[in-house]
Amino acid sequence: MPIDPHLLALFFVTSVIAMVIPGPDMLFVLGCGMRGGPRAGLLATAGVATSEAVHVAVAAAGLAALFAAVPVAFTVVRVAGAAYLIFLGVQTLRHRRDVDAAPAGVSGRRAYLNGLLTNLLNPKMVTFTIAFLPQFIDPGLGHVWAQFAILGAVLIALEFLVDGTVGVLAGRIGDWLRRRHTARRRLNATVGTLFIGLGIRLAAER
Repeated sequence: MPIDPHLLALFFVTSVIAMVIPGPDMLFVLGCGMRGGPRAGLLATAGVATSEAVHVAVAAAGLAALFAAVPVAFTVVRVAGAAYLIFLGVQTLRHRRDVDAAPAGVSGRRAYLNGLLTNLLNPKMVTFTIAFLPQFIDPGLGHVWAQFAILGAVLIALEFLVDGTVGVLAGRIGDWLRRRHTARRRLNATVGTLFIGLGIRLAAER
């Protein structure tokens, strides 16, 4: 086996604990599910998971060293990600009263792309991956790329299990809320505020 089974078990337990604590990814998926239904929640999770695969590849290649060598690159990407989230929130608030529009507040394709871009534009995810995954790599076993791949696969599977479940359940609740115009307006206002809050939080982080 190309990876230490004890380190793999420890990685699994640590990742589960980290994922069940609500964070930006979970809140984003929750918002997409509530606006677009279970499918949108699941596709938002798929977008986040795809970006995590990119982050794992970046970590394995050591490209995150760019942030250490050029600190301004970290700031630029962080601000871009925050601005994108705030933009999504403002757009949602602007259209919160469009209750006669299509039943789904966000398409599956848009949910996927938003999940992908939001997580890709969060440089803290790259630096977290760089700091987190190597703790469970044993260079003495060789096949470092294979070890990264296994850990990345476990991380992505857990992403679907945890955040995917949240997105689907939020979608079920959102379907019920969208049948009621007043509740739908409040739902859009809540989700828009949530996205803006996440953007401000990302911009304020150091």
